[in-house]
Amino acid sequence: MTLFGQRSFDDLGAPLFDVPFCVLDIETTGGPPGGMGITEIGAQRYRGGALEAEFATLVNPGMPIPPFITVLTGITHAMVIEAPRVAEMMPAFLEFLGDSVIVGHNVRYDLSFLNAAAESLGYGRLPNKSVDTLGLARRLVGEDARNFKLSTLAAHFRSPVSPTHRALDDTRATAHVFWSLVEQAGTVGATHLEDLLRLPTARGKADYRKIELTDSLPRRPGVYLFVDRAGTVFYVGKAKNLRSRVRGYFYGDTRRSVARMLNELDSIQHRVCETELEAEVTELRLIAAHRPRHNRRSKPTRSPHWLRLTNEAFPRLSLVRSPSGQGLDHLGPFAGRGSAVLVMEALWDALPLRRCTGRPGSRDAPCAFAQLGVAACPCDGRLDQDEYRAVIDLLHAGLDGRPDLLLDPLVDKISSLARSNRFEEAGWVRDRHQALARSLERRHAWRALQRAGTIHATTEGDGALIERGRLVAAWSDATRPPLYGVDAAHGPTPSTPESMTDASEADLLWKWLSNPTISIVEASGEVDLGPTPVKRLERIAV
Repeated sequence: MTLFGQRSFDDLGAPLFDVPFCVLDIETTGGPPGGMGITEIGAQRYRGGALEAEFATLVNPGMPIPPFITVLTGITHAMVIEAPRVAEMMPAFLEFLGDSVIVGHNVRYDLSFLNAAAESLGYGRLPNKSVDTLGLARRLVGEDARNFKLSTLAAHFRSPVSPTHRALDDTRATAHVFWSLVEQAGTVGATHLEDLLRLPTARGKADYRKIELTDSLPRRPGVYLFVDRAGTVFYVGKAKNLRSRVRGYFYGDTRRSVARMLNELDSIQHRVCETELEAEVTELRLIAAHRPRHNRRSKPTRSPHWLRLTNEAFPRLSLVRSPSGQGLDHLGPFAGRGSAVLVMEALWDALPLRRCTGRPGSRDAPCAFAQLGVAACPCDGRLDQDEYRAVIDLLHAGLDGRPDLLLDPLVDKISSLARSNRFEEAGWVRDRHQALARSLERRHAWRALQRAGTIHATTEGDGALIERGRLVAAWSDATRPPLYGVDAAHGPTPSTPESMTDASEADLLWKWLSNPTISIVEASGEVDLGPTPVKRLERIAV
């Protein structure tokens, strides 16, 4: 039996003057919480900072009160013999408590006894949020108070009531300390309940001076944009809950990058999204559009590269800055030249591809790579075109349907190098294998999305409309899906992404569609969401 349902706490962002608080204190026999040894309970209920009601009663613990507890509190067995038992007291107390936020000094101790009693009586644990004046005091007056005992804090804040180890006196002293701390919290910008709840555990020094910029943010999925005084967007992020995520930056985040961002922050823009997927895609697109200076890791590079298989009698791999030129095929994009070179070297390790650029028949001897036996070379005119075409056919097959043809030779090479104790070289080949495998995975995802055309997919009420690797609509179970159906996609199908942003979005959507919880409702083309054909490298000691 549970008396309370779990609250959603949409009011966590409520101003403190709108939040009901119940300040409480209990006295016990000093035993473990499971013994329900409560001897007295005192509580005060506040709303808008004004006292609404008081609750106070002695409690018969059903067990002897140890002498040292009597000396400490003055509560004797004779005083509680006629008092109600916990089972008699609890319904009235729970009604008094209601949905208030519980306040106490070292409140975990009080809650341990109250929760043990409530559970033993079938009510379940108290669902109320709680605020500990001990934690608040450590955060707010740590440099001013001699210690954090309730008596010390009551004297520090000149409480008219001194703690006496009696429940109601201690409750009144705690209430005075609490409201004094709330006043102090307001000086650093903590004006809402969620600020007060997070303040004691905030890392570093909490700084709320600009937190009012978050007041208009909704508790919805979306994307937020930090803007400086010049109107420039300098950071873009996504969130499941915009308000909570952005306010989290103000709760004492000690990272230097966050401190710099808060110093530069002048305003916050946001876009509400229907689903988390839409938020992730929107973040990618906005980062590409604004190129924010603080999005270092996720900002698309200004100089992507592709690998081009040249269109000539003896094709070779070439580094290019655009996939629009003439070529038999393209692989990429890659974030930078280094990433592209790593994959090109992996393909050279896997197949004896031509590496030289000389005109066929222009030299008396093959190039150095051909002399080492690691590459084919037409320079001396002796390379048979049909023989070399078989190598290119293997490359095409490996890129589009049989990645094992390209990856297995690298695995064999790693194993051979490791057996020869050439571990450093084996590590280099391993890095090339991983780079090539990742590149092939992204290629497979891109090609599969192009073949599928327009896809209507759903999961747990959320839905998305995806067209050739781009999100065109999204909806949640709280909104209606698009009113149009799935039509065949028109126009030419690009064989490779034309930008890093296109590639990243397609990769993101592919991972979402590959989740087992996703259902494909309709599609205009062939949908192949099977496992990627790329096998990950097994662990090999190098």
